[in-house]
Amino acid sequence: MPFVSIRGVDHYYEWISTAPNASTAAPNRGKPVMVFVHGWAGSTRYWQSTAQALSDQFDCLLYDLRGFGQSRLPRPIPADLLELGYELETYADDLALLLDQLGLDRVYLNAHSTGSSIAALFLNRYSERVQRAILTCHGVFDYNPITFKAFHRAGSYVVAFRPLWLKQIPGIDRMFMSRFLHRPIPAEARQAFLEDFLNADYEAALGTIYTAVSEKAALEMPLEYERLTVPTLLISGQYDKIIPVKLGRKAAALSPRVEHVVIPKTAHFPMLEDAETYLSLVRQFLQVPQQVSS
Repeated sequence: MPFVSIRGVDHYYEWISTAPNASTAAPNRGKPVMVFVHGWAGSTRYWQSTAQALSDQFDCLLYDLRGFGQSRLPRPIPADLLELGYELETYADDLALLLDQLGLDRVYLNAHSTGSSIAALFLNRYSERVQRAILTCHGVFDYNPITFKAFHRAGSYVVAFRPLWLKQIPGIDRMFMSRFLHRPIPAEARQAFLEDFLNADYEAALGTIYTAVSEKAALEMPLEYERLTVPTLLISGQYDKIIPVKLGRKAAALSPRVEHVVIPKTAHFPMLEDAETYLSLVRQFLQVPQQVSS
């Protein structure tokens, strides 16, 4: 399995491409590269089907964020890594360092949920490195100290109680994913989500709860949208309870560079709940040929 060291953390990554042996080595640079960024407590795994579908036009690079998936924090955690913390801009810088190590100058970016916050920060700090971007299930929200405090308290309990035996309970994966979905997704995808959540490093899982949903994020994210220069497609799920459509609509109104679309009858994972519509919208935005169904 390929890893690259970024600021003392071995980051897992993989290529999905039509080129031979692409999963373990960079493909020949005959196609543009699309980089996928997962959301909170996720991993590369839930982007794989989307990347497979787009690999006819792109060499797709997936990676696990620091502290999630297979990008585990070293133990004991070094002092400089503790000092780095879990601010989302540090994750944007991680992405820049990943691209540097893999020799990638300019890419397309596709991010989801908290990963979209990281991507938005990346777009303004490294705009010259991105051709076009897709942000899935994202938006801007108002700061409410009472609501945020309650969210952080609940989140800390959720992160603290994650025994691995939970995944042995019949139907727990369906229960775990029920808040995130409007349409069903395959059982193996539900189980992968649950495993990623249970295996995420405690420090990263808790730290990003506090940084992704914070006064700082609420104040800064609208400014990030206003500053965008990269053409960006923002996709919302009609019934998303995590990032409601109105938050995406509010974000898109801040910039003429953002095109906002809503996929009906989906929630927080439209790329899995209605892959056909999602891929059609992405291909149209990226101005690449639509894939013909057989």
